[in-house]
Amino acid sequence: MIKALDFLVLLAYCLFIYSLSNQATLTPPMLFDYIDKFYHAGAYFVLGLLLWRTLRHATQSPIILALFCAGAGSLFGATDEWHQSFVIGRNSDIIDWLADSIGVSLAALCLYQYQRFWLK
Repeated sequence: MIKALDFLVLLAYCLFIYSLSNQATLTPPMLFDYIDKFYHAGAYFVLGLLLWRTLRHATQSPIILALFCAGAGSLFGATDEWHQSFVIGRNSDIIDWLADSIGVSLAALCLYQYQRFWLK
């Protein structure tokens, strides 16, 4: 039951990101230049946490789990940027994808360190 719930929450969050990417205009508060990169990294940090929670049942190795979460999240970010290239009013940006990848990788690194050092 927990595995299914974890997967459903991950799926809902991915659909949420997709729905944001599908909007022609998205105007979050711009407090300073390039703050949108922090928004990307933050959103994908959460994705990394949800990926870890969902995939933790698949392996006992924290390093494999961290690498898989970072890779899967980065791949999702790449497909999201590709999707945005087809949305009128939006553009695809490799720097946004890098911010996505940094966010999901940071989440995987934090959870890896937590599991490795504090759960023993």
